Amino acid sequence: MERLHQRLASARKALVSFHQLIILEEVNDIERDASIQRFEFTFEACWKAAKQYLYDVEGLDVASPKAVIRSLRETNILTDEEAIVGLNMVNDRNLTVHTYNEEVAIKIYANLNKYYHSLFSIINRIGDNI
Repeated sequence: MERLHQRLASARKALVSFHQLIILEEVNDIERDASIQRFEFTFEACWKAAKQYLYDVEGLDVASPKAVIRSLRETNILTDEEAIVGLNMVNDRNLTVHTYNEEVAIKIYANLNKYYHSLFSIINRIGDNI
């Protein structure tokens, strides 16, 4: 459980950093790209915390972000609708990591607020369940 607490602390710290950028009302290209970068590392911290939760608390050993999202749905951490947002988030995160395209960046940036709230909810619900 110690590893889970460490991962949750890391995820919470990343969420604070991510939040600092998504609250900006008008951003330039550099701030947009920085927001996307913070989304990437926040997503990583959060899915790894969720993976650890599933292992430590639920006894599930899952290996990928999509499997984690699906398992969070199966364990009632997420609703069906939240799981769909989560799976879309995984897809967008994969796009940010493997390629850079201005149109893709604009599309992903438009979803960052929704993704922040989704990640925040996941981490809070996990924290409430331990």
